Amino acid sequence: MVDSWSFRPARAEDTAWLAELKLAAMRADLRRLGRWNPERVRRRFLDEFVPANTRIVVVDGAEAGAIAVRPEAEEQWIEHFYLHPWARGRGLGGRVLAHVLETHRDHRPFRLVVVRGSPARRLYERHGFVHQYDHDNGVDQVLTTVPSRQPLGHG
Repeated sequence: MVDSWSFRPARAEDTAWLAELKLAAMRADLRRLGRWNPERVRRRFLDEFVPANTRIVVVDGAEAGAIAVRPEAEEQWIEHFYLHPWARGRGLGGRVLAHVLETHRDHRPFRLVVVRGSPARRLYERHGFVHQYDHDNGVDQVLTTVPSRQPLGHG
């Protein structure tokens, strides 16, 4: 269990290491689906990364991962939620997600994209996300919170 962690704002100079973290985080799931293409994964991250929307997760002074919230008029998108392998399996992901959901909660639902069959889906479901639809790319699934199941910030 990680007892102490914090956020710091993301900066443009975080882009390269975050792109590599995404590659590491996505590799197993995309290989399982026969869709592993590191250049496409990297390009997608570089096209979508907005430092102003992103927080870096810090544990014991080390950069452990990142999470972003992209606000839109009708929903808020959780994006770029990745943890280094050394930071996984210690309760950190649940604590980070609960904190972000609690501090950004308003009338809009949260949405996120998860790779079909990813173990991460269980984490999201524990925090009130439900399946909304499968993307036509055959890889991504969109999960959402619903008013009757808004996240409580407990995980």
